[in-house]
Amino acid sequence: MTLTALTYTILTDPTSLEASVDGRSPSTGTMYLMVTNTRRTVPWLRIEVKVPVGDGAGHLTRDISTIKPRGEYTDTQSNPQADTQPVIVQPQGANVFQVTSQSGRIEGFAPGDYMVLTLENVTVAPTAGVAVLMVTEIIKTNKGWQTSQAAVPVVKAAPKEIPAPRDFRPDKAMLDAGEDLALSWDGSDDFSYEIRFPGGRADIAQGTHTWSPAEAPKRATTYILVATDPTTQKQHFLTTTVQVRYPVLETLTATTGIDTPWVQGTANKGRVTFTGTGVEIFNNSGGLGTVTADKADLNGVNTEWVQGRSTDDGKITFPQDGLDVRQGSGAWGTVHADKADLNGVNTEWVQGRSTDDGKITFPQDGLDVRQGSGAWGTVHADKADLNGVNTEWVQGRSTDDGKITFPQDGLDVRQGSGAWGTVHADTADLNGVNTEWVQGRSTDDGKITFPQDGLDVRQGSGAWGTVHADTADLNGVNTEWVQGRSTDDGKITFPQDGLDVRQGSGAWGTVHADTADLNGVNTEWVQGRSTDDGWISFPKEGLNVRKGAGQAWGTVFADKADVNSVITNEIHGSGEGKGYIQFLDQDKGVRIFGGVSAGWIRGLSDDDAWIRFNEKGIWVLKNQNGKRESANVSCATVNDRPA
Repeated sequence: MTLTALTYTILTDPTSLEASVDGRSPSTGTMYLMVTNTRRTVPWLRIEVKVPVGDGAGHLTRDISTIKPRGEYTDTQSNPQADTQPVIVQPQGANVFQVTSQSGRIEGFAPGDYMVLTLENVTVAPTAGVAVLMVTEIIKTNKGWQTSQAAVPVVKAAPKEIPAPRDFRPDKAMLDAGEDLALSWDGSDDFSYEIRFPGGRADIAQGTHTWSPAEAPKRATTYILVATDPTTQKQHFLTTTVQVRYPVLETLTATTGIDTPWVQGTANKGRVTFTGTGVEIFNNSGGLGTVTADKADLNGVNTEWVQGRSTDDGKITFPQDGLDVRQGSGAWGTVHADKADLNGVNTEWVQGRSTDDGKITFPQDGLDVRQGSGAWGTVHADKADLNGVNTEWVQGRSTDDGKITFPQDGLDVRQGSGAWGTVHADTADLNGVNTEWVQGRSTDDGKITFPQDGLDVRQGSGAWGTVHADTADLNGVNTEWVQGRSTDDGKITFPQDGLDVRQGSGAWGTVHADTADLNGVNTEWVQGRSTDDGWISFPKEGLNVRKGAGQAWGTVFADKADVNSVITNEIHGSGEGKGYIQFLDQDKGVRIFGGVSAGWIRGLSDDDAWIRFNEKGIWVLKNQNGKRESANVSCATVNDRPA
């Protein structure tokens, strides 16, 4: 197995993943696969993470479809601050996640950069053990594609015992008569719960942590919460006691209860008798008595009348159609109150406490507001919420204040003198504004006019103004040039054939960008970011690769060159000590340093003779149906070329 170029480390949340247990809520967690690089830049194409799926000790999960994957790559080298970008994580089949860059092409994984693959909502398999994730790495090397694998282990701990429930409590420590009771507790949903109480028990629905009895307790009662582990059947018991302020008891002996048909005072012999319908109050002589109390809280009172403590006090009687308020003499009385909350009031008029106060009468068509003298009155209010107001005009409290009148076509805003007025507002929310111009609060402020073809932004003097804005979202901008905020900043002008990028001085400027996607580039030369970097110039016959300083020839580094021809002095092997070919003058051919290894050599034509090398030596043959024949080689000297 080839060692991976990148390093892979697993982190989990929680730190220790617990194996799931049948009958309990599934154990879930999040896994972080940290990918780092501590060596040279790695050109990576994709990374595949195979997740062991199943129920065994070596399996991570039963089903990867519940897992939510995502990935991020962080570049720590290119910018002053780290730059994090998402990568694409997609499931492949039933047990593999594939990671690729956003572009889908080869990307450089620089030293010091890192990538985090996050697998959320991992439902842990039910058997404790070690699950091994297999990471397959596909990168590009000088020799071509390289596939490497790494094994990354994840520990699944044995499940812990479910924590015991706690804090079994009532919502009220003391219960009053008629109040409802609710019991609650804290504990795992994996338990099954029941509550036991005198004379009964109640099963609790799964996932519920509160319960109320059908009838509130009538006396002090102790409740027992029983929590059962569904796997081990181990039980936990919690108790709580609820006190009742006014207990209902079957008998009362001494301090525990009173059972009697009547209650009578000691010094004064008033008596309370308990009848089938309630109680009866008697005085000392046996006649009906009087209940004297500070307050009576009753569901109802049936009586013929209610009167103050004196016979001169007001009296309320209860005829069939409601109630009558009378004076002690029997004349109609007055209701005195701070507020009256009524469904309706039928009255002829309403007036202040004095005969000089304003008065409201109720004609058939609405209401009239009058002064005490009978003249039309004024409505004073902080706010009026009306469906409509019909009026000829509205003005401030003074005759000098602004005034609004209502002609047929809308409204007129005037000064107190009658001249056109000004609308002052924080904001105006209108369907439209028809105006000749808009200007700031001062005559020196900027001014917007509205010609037919759009709008003009001017200075207070009338010269063209400047639009200041954080952002501009426009379909198009027609302008002669664009420049930074300072006259020293770069400037873009727009000639007919495209655009020119200039420095503030007018010299050619530099375009700074992360990437440029262009159909073509016309330039005299291209160089790296430093003056020491290599540079490319473009003569008519092709391109020249030069070193950083001067005109010395540079070196082209590439994995492969696909060209129709190569013109060069020498060709060297790719490592130290390798042989090389040197190209001599036209009549001398080539010189091969390091020797030539070949099984045979043939001339340029199919009919030419050829030499074959075998165990016995050298055969010189002619192409005559494969027969071996001698070939004559005539040379004036050994060093001369063959004739």
